[in-house]
Amino acid sequence: MKQLVRYEDFAKLDLRVGKVVECVRKEDSNKLLRLTVDFGAEGMRNILSGIYPTHQPEDLLGKQFIFVINLEPRKLMGEESQGMLLCTDDEKLLPLKPKSKSAPGTAIG
Repeated sequence: MKQLVRYEDFAKLDLRVGKVVECVRKEDSNKLLRLTVDFGAEGMRNILSGIYPTHQPEDLLGKQFIFVINLEPRKLMGEESQGMLLCTDDEKLLPLKPKSKSAPGTAIG
């Protein structure tokens, strides 16, 4: 288990439902996919995720997942990622999905 965090710190995370409207492989990387994600009123964001080749771009396109949207932007392979796709951490990374269809940008928690 990782270090315990206070509830106040956890509550700072902004978890939202996002719909993947575009997904392409980042050609200069063995792992990265570039997702363009619709967060409704929060707008569109580009998010890089290291889930290739376990997941192909077409596996994610048009689907909803859970994202952290208030992380500081981070450069990966020369490109800015504006959030994080949440996944289970086992042999095959599985992106977390809402239980039922939700409006893009719906807050989690």
